[in-house]
Amino acid sequence: MAEIEFKINASVAVEMIIELYESAGLARPVDDKARIEKMYTNSNLVISAWDGARIVGVARAITDFSWCCYLMDLAVRKDVQHAGVGRKLVEMVRETVGENSNVLLLSAPEAVGFYPKIGMEKVDSSFIFKRRN
Repeated sequence: MAEIEFKINASVAVEMIIELYESAGLARPVDDKARIEKMYTNSNLVISAWDGARIVGVARAITDFSWCCYLMDLAVRKDVQHAGVGRKLVEMVRETVGENSNVLLLSAPEAVGFYPKIGMEKVDSSFIFKRRN
């Protein structure tokens, strides 16, 4: 693996995002290209990780850059996991939104153990209306 390059709000083809989600094992509506495209169009912070021309990771968020940042996706290809890419993506989200913003997320069940390792605090004060599909 070459040195990983990180980009903020770079244009990424929706097909590359879908392939990344599949490779990372992240449960997203990968069979609905229009929905994935809409997810990215409406996100105001996307940090991507690249190994040459291959996208190897992404952090997708919505933020006001002053109070709160919701980190909706953290996806890293399985063959690149445990190399610090996810940690660096989260670090860059935090740096970009600034120290006055909370960064919060809903973890995929299989990733719950990752977040305390990078210093995130688990909170019990969250609530959700689950999507219908």
